[in-house]
Amino acid sequence: MNTIYTPNNLLVTGGAGFIGTNFVHYWLEQYPDTRIVVLDSLTYAGRYENLQPLEGQPNFRFVEGDILNQSLVEQLLRDEAIETIVHFAAESHVDRSIYGPDAFLKTNIDGTHSLLKAAKTVWLDEKDEYEHRFHHVSTDEVYGTLSATDPAFSEVTPYAPNSPYAASKAASDHIVRAYQHTYGLKTTTSNCSNNYGPYQYPEKLIPLAISNLLQGKSVPIYGDGQQVRDWLYVDDHNRGIDLIIRQGRLGETYNIGGNNEQTNLDLIHTLCSLLDERFPDSPHVPHKNQITYVTDRPGHDRRYAIDNSKICEELGYNPVETFQSGLAKTLDWYLEHTSFWMDDGIELFGAHAESN
Repeated sequence: MNTIYTPNNLLVTGGAGFIGTNFVHYWLEQYPDTRIVVLDSLTYAGRYENLQPLEGQPNFRFVEGDILNQSLVEQLLRDEAIETIVHFAAESHVDRSIYGPDAFLKTNIDGTHSLLKAAKTVWLDEKDEYEHRFHHVSTDEVYGTLSATDPAFSEVTPYAPNSPYAASKAASDHIVRAYQHTYGLKTTTSNCSNNYGPYQYPEKLIPLAISNLLQGKSVPIYGDGQQVRDWLYVDDHNRGIDLIIRQGRLGETYNIGGNNEQTNLDLIHTLCSLLDERFPDSPHVPHKNQITYVTDRPGHDRRYAIDNSKICEELGYNPVETFQSGLAKTLDWYLEHTSFWMDDGIELFGAHAESN
């Protein structure tokens, strides 16, 4: 049985983005006696409005700032007595990384290194053996691509990233590992499959499809639509991170998956059917008529799949949501929050539905 680690004061980087936002809400609901400080630079995909309901609570603080600002991070660690960092902040849109990789290398590699240097300075150099955790949130894309018959990615699968985004996350994983082994920083890493759920910026496959289908617009699918992804409901991801922070073995990597492989085309057909049921009188029924096909993007990985047996066996993890229940919850949220995806200020990169 692993020793239980109990966080008190957490710094959550990228906490105004999709997964980070959901993590903050999840954590404060589960552990209302803890304190969270969110650090986010509010780039195009980060929204302060996601966290606004928490303002004024004594156990929450939002700081607009960049993870590359090492002195700011160090000051927050000292002033807020932070002993736990949960690192979500990242550039994550594969299409953007293909056409503008510099920002991905700067944020995902240099930014992660800046955080690690700050943590080492305050937790190790200044405080000496200070009890702490640094949890790094990564992606299954570091492992590359699979054929239809290959076994799923495990924690010992060799890294073979195929996009600038994936390569930048792979590099950050290695830097985190190096700080654990070289300096003794107490780190853990998780590599997750494709997330979906509330607050996801509408350039990703599911929210973009919901938005376009409801507005009678086409839903463009790359290539033949047979790319396979393992879909993970965002709060199932957060449950996994929670277990890793509290019970995970130091220096270890854990894969978090949803046990749900779907082709992009099957996913969109499922979503179209859901909308047909919800809105039978819509002029857009059947919604599948809005599907269009566009030229595949460069280096598009064919299949991702996660073997999450390690976290299940060691930490008792098990996804709660089925794909059907998770997709229904996601659709409900977007229907209740139309301003999130109909905002004129949304900055889409092209108009392609991509799944990472």
